[in-house]
Amino acid sequence: MSRFGWRHVFKFGVILAVIAGSAWGIAAEIRTSRLQALILSRFAQDFEFSVGAGASPSIYFPTAGPYNERLGYARLPSFIQSLTAGGFVIDRQAQLSPQLSSFITRGGFPVFHEKTQAGLRLLDRSGATLFHESYPGRVYPSFETVPSLVTDTLLFIENRELLDPRHPNRNPAVEWDRLATVIVDFVRQIGNPGLNIAGGSTLATQIEKYRHSPEGQTLNAEGKLRQMVSASLRAYLDGPDTTTVRRRIVTDYLNSTPLTARAGFGEVHGLGDGLWAWYGADFETVNRLLRAPAPAGLALTGSEIERRALAYKQVLSLLLAQRRPSFYLLSDGAALRRLTDTYLRLLAHAGIIDQGLRDAALAAELRFRQDRPTPAPVSFVERKAANAIRSRLLPMLGLPSLYQLDRLDLTVSTTLDDPVQEAVTGVLRQLRDRAYAETLGLTGPRLLDKGDPARVIYSVTLMERGPNANYVRLQADNLDRPLDINEGAKLDLGSTAKLRTLVTYLEIAATLHGRYGHLGREELAAVESDSSDPLTLWAVRHLSAAKDKSLAALLDAAMARRYSASPAERFFTGGGVHRFGNFDSADDGRVMSVAEAFRNSVNLVFIRMMRDIVAFHIAEGTDGAGALLADPEHPARRHYLERFADREGSDFLNRFYKDYRGRSPDEALNLLASRIRPKLERFAVIFRSVRPDADLDTFAAFLRERMPGADIDPATVGRLYEKHAPGRFNLADRGYLARVHPLELWLAAYLQTHPGASRSEMLAASDAERQAAYAWLFKTRRKSVQDTRVRTLLEEDAFVRIHRAWQRLGYPFDSLVPSYATAIGSSADRPAALGELMGIILNDGLRLPTIRIERLDFAVGTPYETALKRKLGKAERVLAPEVAATVRRALRDVAENGTARRIDGAFVGEDGAVIPIGGKTGTGDHRHVRYGAGRQLIESRVVNRTATFVFFIGERFFGTITAHVPGPEAAEYRFTSGLPAQLLKALAPTLQPLLATQAPTAVPTL
Repeated sequence: MSRFGWRHVFKFGVILAVIAGSAWGIAAEIRTSRLQALILSRFAQDFEFSVGAGASPSIYFPTAGPYNERLGYARLPSFIQSLTAGGFVIDRQAQLSPQLSSFITRGGFPVFHEKTQAGLRLLDRSGATLFHESYPGRVYPSFETVPSLVTDTLLFIENRELLDPRHPNRNPAVEWDRLATVIVDFVRQIGNPGLNIAGGSTLATQIEKYRHSPEGQTLNAEGKLRQMVSASLRAYLDGPDTTTVRRRIVTDYLNSTPLTARAGFGEVHGLGDGLWAWYGADFETVNRLLRAPAPAGLALTGSEIERRALAYKQVLSLLLAQRRPSFYLLSDGAALRRLTDTYLRLLAHAGIIDQGLRDAALAAELRFRQDRPTPAPVSFVERKAANAIRSRLLPMLGLPSLYQLDRLDLTVSTTLDDPVQEAVTGVLRQLRDRAYAETLGLTGPRLLDKGDPARVIYSVTLMERGPNANYVRLQADNLDRPLDINEGAKLDLGSTAKLRTLVTYLEIAATLHGRYGHLGREELAAVESDSSDPLTLWAVRHLSAAKDKSLAALLDAAMARRYSASPAERFFTGGGVHRFGNFDSADDGRVMSVAEAFRNSVNLVFIRMMRDIVAFHIAEGTDGAGALLADPEHPARRHYLERFADREGSDFLNRFYKDYRGRSPDEALNLLASRIRPKLERFAVIFRSVRPDADLDTFAAFLRERMPGADIDPATVGRLYEKHAPGRFNLADRGYLARVHPLELWLAAYLQTHPGASRSEMLAASDAERQAAYAWLFKTRRKSVQDTRVRTLLEEDAFVRIHRAWQRLGYPFDSLVPSYATAIGSSADRPAALGELMGIILNDGLRLPTIRIERLDFAVGTPYETALKRKLGKAERVLAPEVAATVRRALRDVAENGTARRIDGAFVGEDGAVIPIGGKTGTGDHRHVRYGAGRQLIESRVVNRTATFVFFIGERFFGTITAHVPGPEAAEYRFTSGLPAQLLKALAPTLQPLLATQAPTAVPTL
């Protein structure tokens, strides 16, 4: 052979050798993954992140994926935006390595050790757990806890080579033979579009898919590649050896595989929750049945075999259902049963299960549970504080439900003190027992002398004042329902309103001092001659005569100012004439100082004080209120009368609309006719007003129908038809003739042509009619009637200004009842709002934010970790310090000498000294009262009974304690505000450890 030929033969042989070597290398790599392990583990070791102070310059948040959405990772940008707008600042945040950052920006899923379980955790002030939810709820804590039968079954179905021990470096993200089959099937599908393609995903890539791919689905080849690459790199995070990782993949898959959603449970993830949600099977029991068939030498009984077989069949069905969970678990359970039976035979044929288990499982019947898998009952009493925190978190994060909140990967640090919380809750729960209540001194006159103690709801809130904020340390009650009476109810808290009234009274005194305190006698005399309200006149006269013109001196004089406590006077307020009584009739004939009246909670003094406050605001708000009332031609008078007509007319229309809405035109006409005395002319008026276009025959038929048996001749019918034709009488006159309110007549007519009109449409259409119905009011010869209406509106305007002052100090509602009775509780309140007012008073008039949540830690241990904390802020001055000091002294007097004197001396400091206490008591006997003509009492029905004590303890602590009985059962009780005061005294030993804690030095605030 020529030299040339040998050379070519040699080259050809080398090529064959290279090809053979490459084939052998590829085959070896497919089996062992050694080269992948070397390259990918070195690459993955640079995928790092750390947590640094402040906002991170290198953080990426996912935008899709069920796992990222459920745990809140995808919503972190919106959470951060909402929280920073609400007064939080980023304290710490994850910072990604350049390699991990680059990988994510190129489309990879963030590679780190992901959590299988997560959920909301609330911590108390010391870091102890107040509340914790974990989702999924039932998981395998480790690979070793998974029954081998479950592992073997899963691998047979999904990933048979995953745990092969011969190749420790194996890449769990790829099974090459399955991948090759899928590639071939893809090619075949091009020519045969209807061909079904077998899944090529390993467990590792399935986890990537259902966690991170949009909607948990593989949308295209690019998505599949992203899953494979991310799963491969995740497998080598800890080095080339993937033995432990592959076991973790099995555990993670079993714990997190999605099994659609179940009504009453929500989304179902993982085998454990799936068994409970779909079959009602206990996870621990199932695992015990599947671990070992029986001890050596013993045989299982027939019932045990059946239970084991059913447990295995349920597990197998859920492992298979993961392929199409909504179809198999919601749409076609029969298809799932058939598929499960097919796999039982395949598993037995492959030797995964024995024939006995196969036959018993085939005989077992798969039945989904019929009842809703409701969660275990939870005591609302025990969770009251935690539920209050959770409810506050919803608007802070912009979430619609607790369901979504509880599934976030979030830890929240609160200000609550869990040991004291539990101890107080324990006391409140035992108060259902009369014998226990008696040991605490809660029985006796004006306490629990009558009524079932089990019906009394108690609520206790305690806050601690810090330099920049108020900490909520305790929030407990014994109401085993979601309602929080401390913050969520509108309650008649009785004489606690006197505290707000006293503050308003003293604020007016401080305002007058600011205006006139620097003036000389001549200037003060000029002011006095122009003043009309009692408070301005008093302040000016006092300043003119006083040697000490300081604000503190004026406030002391205001507390010494005297009022009559007589109930004999009648008061025009709230649009009518009222009488008021004192709690203790011994006060009826006395004249006393404001300080004494506050100490002993004397009603009539505060009624008269509120009258002076209203007069001050009327004088402040209206130029020449006296002239307005004196002069019938005053230009502002008509404006007030028009306002009255509009307001009262709207009130009447709303009342009538409630009766008429939903009725047909005929029904509306018949209802109106049924409300008048049966007289021919009145029926004529309403018919011609309501149906002005009806002909004479229809009119006649209506009259004869309404007055059967009456001899109604045609001439009379014709005369009435013409007499009451449209336009003959105005609306007010027609109402008078028919003896119905003109606006009821108008509404019945309006609904003839607008039967489906809404309330707002009806009110918008009645503007002119409301004024027309009150045309009589504008006649100057009715001046006394006009004066009554004008005074009512002036009073309402004054209460609008008083309401603004109350709101500035934390009053929680949108309006006040425009009546002097607001001074003794008619406008209601909330214990929490009273607590906020007490905090202002204790803090020298500075309003501090009330804080329950200090810190939120999202996604701890992930590349998304973000911690936010409250940023420090400044207190808001809402009350003069001199006013706050004066009120504190008055509150202390109540506890030492007044209605709360039983509490004095209850708390002692570590040095043995008595801690001073101050507070205000209030008792609300809320009744539904109905009067008839001449103010005759028709009905007085008890709605609820409430007693409250708002207090401070020393210089740091303040709060409220409330006793409440809802419903008509409240009529059985006679307790007063002495009950909550006595309960606070009884709780003193329980609260003492909290009082002994170190005072906060810096408090994060809004």
